[in-house]
Amino acid sequence: MTDPDPSSIEAAKARYAAERAKRLRDEGLAQYETLSEHDLDRDPWADPGFTRPAIIEDTDVVILGGGFAGMLTAVNLQRQGIDDFRIIDKAADFGGTWYWNRYPGCMCDVDATIYLPLLEETGYMPTEKYASAPEIFGYCQLLGRHFGLYDHALFQTEVESLTWDDDAHRWELVSTRGDRLRTRFFVSAGGLMHKAKLPGIEGIDRFAGTAFHTTRWDYEYTGGSPTEPMDRLSDKVVGIIGTGATSVQVVPQLARTAKEVYVFQRTPSAVGVRNQQPIDEEWFRSLPPGWQAERTRNFTEVVTGGKPDRDLVADSWGQALREDTQREPASEEEKAELEAIDFEVMEGFRRRVDEIVEEPATAEKLKPWYGKHCKRLCFHDEYLQAFNLPNVHLVDTDGQGVREMSSEGPVVDGVTYPLDLLVFASGFEITTSLVSRLGFDPVGRGGVRLSERWHDGTHSLHGILTADFPNFFVVSFIQAGFGLNFVHFLSESTAHIAWLIGHCRSEGIASIEATPEAEDEWLQILWKASGPLARYNTSCTPSYGNSEGARTMLAARSAVFPGSLMDYAEHLECWRADGSLEGTRVVREA
Repeated sequence: MTDPDPSSIEAAKARYAAERAKRLRDEGLAQYETLSEHDLDRDPWADPGFTRPAIIEDTDVVILGGGFAGMLTAVNLQRQGIDDFRIIDKAADFGGTWYWNRYPGCMCDVDATIYLPLLEETGYMPTEKYASAPEIFGYCQLLGRHFGLYDHALFQTEVESLTWDDDAHRWELVSTRGDRLRTRFFVSAGGLMHKAKLPGIEGIDRFAGTAFHTTRWDYEYTGGSPTEPMDRLSDKVVGIIGTGATSVQVVPQLARTAKEVYVFQRTPSAVGVRNQQPIDEEWFRSLPPGWQAERTRNFTEVVTGGKPDRDLVADSWGQALREDTQREPASEEEKAELEAIDFEVMEGFRRRVDEIVEEPATAEKLKPWYGKHCKRLCFHDEYLQAFNLPNVHLVDTDGQGVREMSSEGPVVDGVTYPLDLLVFASGFEITTSLVSRLGFDPVGRGGVRLSERWHDGTHSLHGILTADFPNFFVVSFIQAGFGLNFVHFLSESTAHIAWLIGHCRSEGIASIEATPEAEDEWLQILWKASGPLARYNTSCTPSYGNSEGARTMLAARSAVFPGSLMDYAEHLECWRADGSLEGTRVVREA
């Protein structure tokens, strides 16, 4: 790598700051709205006439969520010898985000051999390096069958209320199906990306055409299916709001089939080479026992600056992130070196735009001006190319996003864009309050609601336990570890939760929760260790990764354990090995 011109770095930093300033909004996370507020939350995959008798029972564990988080919790409970559990999910099947996301072109951006969990246990071989959504959804169903999880599942069901009975050491759960479950332990495993969000647009409901979020794709309107081309858009003008990881995959599919496509952009993504390829069966079958855990750990080390001797996955993620440029530099010289590395990686993404996009003005608007750790990088081999097609038009909002809607379509800079179909590729709630994402407000000891206890943000030990909410476990990367490969994080956190539940059962512990003192100590540990990351983020464009640039206690308490996910996993392992359950309040069985 040639050393970049320091003056170019300084110019880029100034551009980063200017672009960030354009996008900062006083509303922060409140700029987004929910699907249910605009009657867009219908499940297109479920039987609307589904009914079943209400269930009244006592059980050991209730798991909220049927995606990988919930399923891995269940599998880890089985490994602890615990088979008395229920899984509740709003969806009509297992899959979580892969149940909801069936939009055309949808696939995972992490290598399938480390993203799909439990491959050695099931013997399943992914078909491609980056698995498609239909394949992942099918694999979730396979997991459900393989581990007997369907017998435990209550689908098309939501929690209406959850109340702690301190005398009985039980949670009392009431569902929207009339179920009444008394459970010793409750696990909130609703997933990292399960609640879709909409941009707050003035007059959003004025639009007279068809509109839906990518998680509620309407194939009756577009034609086709997750595996077949859309065949009803040839005379339709389509708009899509959003240019993140979802839009990067959807736009090429719309470009193939729609009469006209308008892509409304607030912030461009950095889009590198994906290099999709089939899995070599001979290679896959030759892998030795324990290969998936080794490969998973190796990827996490590579993309967090661990610099292992080998890069087993060897993809574009590793090339872009092998150097952790967020870390605390030891000197001014190292600081300059890290800035140069970060700049050159992003320059590579910007050069790729120039190499692919033919129209110079469009190319300029598609260039990402922020650091490489600011937003989730994207990798795709057809997205940038789509803007060379005559029917694809970029509508850049200069960082403002679409702010106004008419009956005909979005209004940007006083120009109305008439559309037949409007697709919202606006992502998910990530760092909003847990109560917002749960959809109900748990009531803990003494009648305290979680919304009250967490009025200023998350209070937790390890991101998992919280005071005044005994036997209540949370799967979320907020105040916990974070992995580029979400499933690696889920594997570590759900194994820890299952251990906690198993330990309580075997040691005669009626309830366990964090102490307020331990919560405060944990937060101070996170704040102290995440200083370099926080400083890096001050130059970042607003996104879900930094709570839209909000300077609030809610955002500050959304800190993540810094560094490698392996460091967080090691911290949990040492905590378990210590055996004292430090930082918890434990009530023994009488």
